[in-house]
Amino acid sequence: MTKIVLDAGHGGTDSGAVGNGLREKDLTLNIVKKIGDMLKDYEGVEIIYTRTDDRFIELSERAAIANRAGADFFLSVHINAGGGTGFESYIYNGNVSSATIAYQNVIHAEIVKAINVTDRGKKRANYAVLRETKMPAILIENLFIDNANDAAKLKSEQFLQQIAYGHVQGIVKAFGLKKKVNSTPSQPQQKVSDGKLYRVQVGAFSDRKNAERLAEELKKKGYPAIIV
Repeated sequence: MTKIVLDAGHGGTDSGAVGNGLREKDLTLNIVKKIGDMLKDYEGVEIIYTRTDDRFIELSERAAIANRAGADFFLSVHINAGGGTGFESYIYNGNVSSATIAYQNVIHAEIVKAINVTDRGKKRANYAVLRETKMPAILIENLFIDNANDAAKLKSEQFLQQIAYGHVQGIVKAFGLKKKVNSTPSQPQQKVSDGKLYRVQVGAFSDRKNAERLAEELKKKGYPAIIV
């Protein structure tokens, strides 16, 4: 069993960064829940959340939750601020395992592919949740809340889904996770009324590769998918 701790940054009285009508604590919880929901489709995974609602948790307690659980991996999700743009990931700037470096390499690459934004690079920092956790730990900064263009993306549920998808693909590759045999839903029935066929659009992308990745994921889940 692979135990993965999902940490939604900030919460409660700590809103995190704010800008353009958004609050970091809300976005991180949204993304983390999406990651957890997607990981349910894989075998041998136990998901542990540091929070599932809007509450304040000390940084040391977040690390303690993971340590008490004997987790195999700790992922802390954040939104950046400071006027920049793009995505970056962090591991501890002290001694880390080779597994930590390998996981960062894989997960970072998959997120970049999924969201197609400026890659600010793989970095190191002395963050408490990275320093105090006893297992491989990564902290992700997903775009800048105070950048108007980044914020416009963060206001899209579909884009948040893509962010979560990138995280999940990275975790799947890093840990070699396999889809559950019974995770594929039955083929949806298309209902025709008066000769009209109704379809539901699930994504819109400027990069065709992102569209192809989502279409492939839908097909794996048993849904017919076309790209127009």
